Amino acid sequence: MTTRILPAVGDPDAARSVTTLIGQLPDAEPALPVTDSTQLVDTLARLAAASLDELPEVVLVHERIGPVPALELVREVALRFPAVGVVLITADASPVLFSAAMDSGARGLVTLPLGYEELASRVQAAAQWSAGVRRHLGAGADQVTGPGGTVVTVSGAKGGVGATVTAVHLALAARASGRTVALVDMDLQSGDIASYLDVQFRRSVADLATIADISPRVLQDAVYVHETGLSLLLAPAEGERGEEVTDRAARQIVSALRGRHEVVVVDCGSQLNSANAAAIEMADTAVLVATPDVVAVRAAKRTVRMWERLQVRKAEETVTLVNRHHRATEIQPPLVQKITGTRVAGVAVPAHFKELQAVVDAGRLHELDAKSTVKQALWALAGELGLVQAPAAATAAGQPGKQLARAGDRGSLGLRRRAGGR
Repeated sequence: MTTRILPAVGDPDAARSVTTLIGQLPDAEPALPVTDSTQLVDTLARLAAASLDELPEVVLVHERIGPVPALELVREVALRFPAVGVVLITADASPVLFSAAMDSGARGLVTLPLGYEELASRVQAAAQWSAGVRRHLGAGADQVTGPGGTVVTVSGAKGGVGATVTAVHLALAARASGRTVALVDMDLQSGDIASYLDVQFRRSVADLATIADISPRVLQDAVYVHETGLSLLLAPAEGERGEEVTDRAARQIVSALRGRHEVVVVDCGSQLNSANAAAIEMADTAVLVATPDVVAVRAAKRTVRMWERLQVRKAEETVTLVNRHHRATEIQPPLVQKITGTRVAGVAVPAHFKELQAVVDAGRLHELDAKSTVKQALWALAGELGLVQAPAAATAAGQPGKQLARAGDRGSLGLRRRAGGR
């Protein structure tokens, strides 16, 4: 069997050396080297758009490739083109780098100066792995198909209740368990996922709104691959462009993402529009976030009623998450469930905003300490919703996720009327 090998080497002398040695490998078909990370990703995207069979079996990434650092490039190629075996070429043979390369998705590591036997062994192993993946994926894996992965929407009963923090950590928990995850910001006019994850990217969900047929290549161009491995589809920087995203476009975008990811988490914000209404309607699970106060619970009840009137979603098909929970508050989860008619999540998120303050201000929400009770609760929620794979569901946050004890319904009749009244 012929093994197609694509070298990614920036230095001309190193490129000649690598190409010469590859040409000596049995049954090897070396391609012309690409000289930088952008050219490599663009080349692979072009080949993938044509057919899975057009992709090379092996990509060799030289440690001095740029402008994207080699390990980040390995991670991006492994995520976006899972049927390609990536081998890193490096002068550093330390166990630390080897571990980092494997964590990034490399199928092997070859040390400099290059030796024939080592290169042949690594290329053969990567090619065999690639062949196995392609057999599993089948001939049509390069096409967007459905229904595909699980879609979860997260909406806020009103602004400021923590919907975006919830969406981000559900996605992070799913990704940490080994699943491929897309996180979509469908809060089209005021989405903050880019700020929470310190991302600057010119593409957004609005760029896909007018495309009749979203191919894998088009989707890849619009998605930002975050350092955590999440595939991010961001809200437009210009809020007025949110009007370009119709319900039809939203359905097509979510379908395209779920065809290529095991989990799709959609942040729908707190304002209902035709686009996020379509996402909520087609979701496997719709989460509504509320805080345990009269204003938020009333808002949650109004939201659920509106969803029912518009035939977006029934109350009993909605999961309400109680955020900023405290045992001393009069409004407890059972009361929220009774007032809204929804199913309240078995996990309530504690009122410990101080744990979040530093990472929120730094735009590094993904670096929240594993000991954080907020993180533990949100990652336990991901387990409850079936977004993580066992045993990661119990350990993803650094220790077993705890379901917070929920006090009984201690509210008085007057409190019930205040929270449930219009």
